[in-house]
Amino acid sequence: MQLPHPRILIVDDEITNIELIADLFEADHEVLFATTGARALEIAATAMPDLILLDVMLPGMDGFEVCARLKSERLTVDIPVIFVTGMGDVVAETRGLALGAVDYITKPINPPVVRVRVTNHIELKKARDRLTQLAVTDGLTGLANRRRFDETLGLEFARHLRSHADLTLILLDIDHFKLFNDTYGHLRGDDCLRAIARVIERAMYRVTDLAARYGGEEFGCILPETGPPSDVIAVAERIRQGVIALEIPHQTSSTAAHVTVSLGVATQRCTSDDSPELLITRADEQLYLAKSQGRNQICLASVTAM
Repeated sequence: MQLPHPRILIVDDEITNIELIADLFEADHEVLFATTGARALEIAATAMPDLILLDVMLPGMDGFEVCARLKSERLTVDIPVIFVTGMGDVVAETRGLALGAVDYITKPINPPVVRVRVTNHIELKKARDRLTQLAVTDGLTGLANRRRFDETLGLEFARHLRSHADLTLILLDIDHFKLFNDTYGHLRGDDCLRAIARVIERAMYRVTDLAARYGGEEFGCILPETGPPSDVIAVAERIRQGVIALEIPHQTSSTAAHVTVSLGVATQRCTSDDSPELLITRADEQLYLAKSQGRNQICLASVTAM
């Protein structure tokens, strides 16, 4: 499978400068451009380029302010910024680098040098991204780990406070998993965890949904901006039925002859009286209820504030 081309955003109010730089990269990069700082910020937040080539002298908001805003936002803080500008004095260069730019190139540019510098910084970003991904990935299942789960839930809760949309959390537990490990061994237990992780991952249809290994044999799913309870239950039921369809034998289970899961679901319209921890508590209470009522089932709590 061919990997996507790196994406570069060129920000300059002179079209001739944009065309000059674009000619260096358009054959093997996806090139975007903006002629104002405000437009650059919009494109950066939505297109998420791998690198930004930024002029200092822009109408309205100058390049220094654009860089400062990029570095103040969670979505764009890690995008490398290279200033490409006619301001070649030491004070301007020092200011640009202090704001978080990774490089500072003065005009007129030397095309081969610019290309090498851009390539090097994109490769460095890819390496950092790989390390970041490893830090938030569960090594056994490949799902998000608890650290990423907690971070994402906190961010989504804050976002839903502003949007007033419903946020849903699913917590699920493999029924009688300790007995499974005792009966079949930990290697088979690891295989079981991986297989169920794939089921959960496939059940997440939207790119905004997050599936994570919450701990041990427990998994968590964060579903932003969810619809009516029937939609939420449909996602949970896909997981429950998907695990059943695996037909992983579990002869010591009192629930079924095969591995099953219990699911607790909590949906709420976030308010200042709530918290991410409260949403976890509500989902956990429903998970406990599902287990106490016989396992291999879904229990839902919906709290919607007007």
